[in-house]
Amino acid sequence: MKEYKFKINGKDYAVTIGEAEGRMLSVNVNGADYQVELENAPAAPSVAAAGGTSASANKKADATAEVPAASAPKAAGAGVTIKSPLPGIIISIDVKEGQAVKRGQKLAVIEAMKMENDILSEADGTVTAIHARKGDSVLEGADIVTIG
Repeated sequence: MKEYKFKINGKDYAVTIGEAEGRMLSVNVNGADYQVELENAPAAPSVAAAGGTSASANKKADATAEVPAASAPKAAGAGVTIKSPLPGIIISIDVKEGQAVKRGQKLAVIEAMKMENDILSEADGTVTAIHARKGDSVLEGADIVTIG
C-alpha cells in the first residue's frame, strides 16, 4: 500500500492506494473506501505502478477531477448510479432503499463551499442502493444512490 497526503482547495486528504485487481484499484480517502477504474491501464497493473504513476487513478481520487453527475448503467439491468458532482458533505439523504423515484426527484443534499446542492434523480426507477450517509464527506464522483 502507498499512502499520500493531498491538500485540495485548502482541505487535507489522506489517501491510501491499495490493491489493484485488473483495471480496478482500491483507494481509501479520509477513511472512506472507493473502487476506482484505471483508464488506459495495462491488463494487470501492479500496485506500485497504479498508485505511483497512473494519471487516471490520481484523477479519479482527486477532488478536482471532472466527473459527470451520473454514470451510464454499469451492466444491463444494473441501473444508474448517481454520483456526487462535487466534493462536499452529505447533509441529507431523502430516499430509502426500495423507494420508487421519478426523474428530477431530490435524492440527497450536499453542502459544498457553504452552499446546499440538491442531487437529483437522472431516471425513473427504484432505489436499489444508498452508498452514502448523512454526515459523510464525499469526493467528486463518489457514488451516492443507485436506481434500478
